[in-house]
Amino acid sequence: MGDVFNCGKPVVCKVHGFCVAGGTDLALCADLLVIASNAKIGYPPARVWGVPTTAMWAYRLGPQRAKRLLFTGDCLSGAEALAWGLAVEAPLPEELDERTEALLDRIAQLPVNQLQMMKLLVDQALHAQGLHGSQLIGTLFDGVARHTREGYTFQALAARDGFRAAVRARDERFGDPGRRVPEEE
Repeated sequence: MGDVFNCGKPVVCKVHGFCVAGGTDLALCADLLVIASNAKIGYPPARVWGVPTTAMWAYRLGPQRAKRLLFTGDCLSGAEALAWGLAVEAPLPEELDERTEALLDRIAQLPVNQLQMMKLLVDQALHAQGLHGSQLIGTLFDGVARHTREGYTFQALAARDGFRAAVRARDERFGDPGRRVPEEE
């Protein structure tokens, strides 16, 4: 994931459908997120069997909102991600491609050297806040989370009944909507 974050040029991530678990590690390492308004983004493995290894939630949302999501494993819709400052845009699903391309066209008008300097300038602030140390701890804790009593129980259920059944058992009590992304209202 560090290769996405450390890429010398801006990286824009376009999200539709679900962006969960390790997918968020990749998406949050991008510089900008454009998320369909009805998409879902979150880290449900925070409930059991996972810790986000890139540790980007606190840097992208601030500590309180990061804790709100990681203490529950809840997901945000694209519209909520925009309101929380995680996304830069949350267009209707049918406008996602067009809006993302329009943003890319605007970015592409700047000289590459300017883009690189702007990216390094902002990323330096994240490094100064301790990003590398947070990522090291995130990686270690992700390994530990798989070797707890609850992690072993989750793995045993997945081996016996399948991974989907284990995820369903983990998430059911939270009332998550399941695999379908809600239709636009």
